[in-house]
Amino acid sequence: MSAMRMPPPPELHVDDIAIRLATESDAPAIVRYYRENRHHLAPWEPVRPAGFYREGFWRVQLHRNQEDYDRATAIRFFAVRESVPEVVGYVSLTNITRGAAHFCFLGYSLAEQEQGKGLMTAILRKVVGFAFSDLNLHRIMANYMPRNERSERLLERLGFVREGVARHYLLINGRWEDHVMTSLTNPDWKPGP
Repeated sequence: MSAMRMPPPPELHVDDIAIRLATESDAPAIVRYYRENRHHLAPWEPVRPAGFYREGFWRVQLHRNQEDYDRATAIRFFAVRESVPEVVGYVSLTNITRGAAHFCFLGYSLAEQEQGKGLMTAILRKVVGFAFSDLNLHRIMANYMPRNERSERLLERLGFVREGVARHYLLINGRWEDHVMTSLTNPDWKPGP
């Protein structure tokens, strides 16, 4: 369990996209995002639990997301186009660990229709900036399957460094998948009180 107190939940912006913690009122848009992108995301994600594509599931999950934020163990952002509003992506900073580590894991997904526009690069720059400056994390780790060339290029653009390959690392879409391990470290990290 982390000993850090979290700052108030942030709202980051990229053009007309708000990157923020979702509330119960966002549940319909989140369900739409996952339903519309179900086949696009399936090769890269775990098999989804029963009810995942229903609003009731998300009302409970969003409450858990807030609890994780309050405990300073995870931040699960949704990228919401404010003019519509519609969810266009998701970014998570999970397993936030302090002590001798000061690290977390980065996860992300983007709507199929938004691919190839540089949007996720811009979103992740904002989130990484928040993680390094506001949270004072020292290290962010991101892992991707070797065949996921988009993620490989994205992480390279952001300066993540390849560290190796973990065999049979995660159960993705019903199969144990190898993952390339990468990380980015904070050159401006400072010891806290």
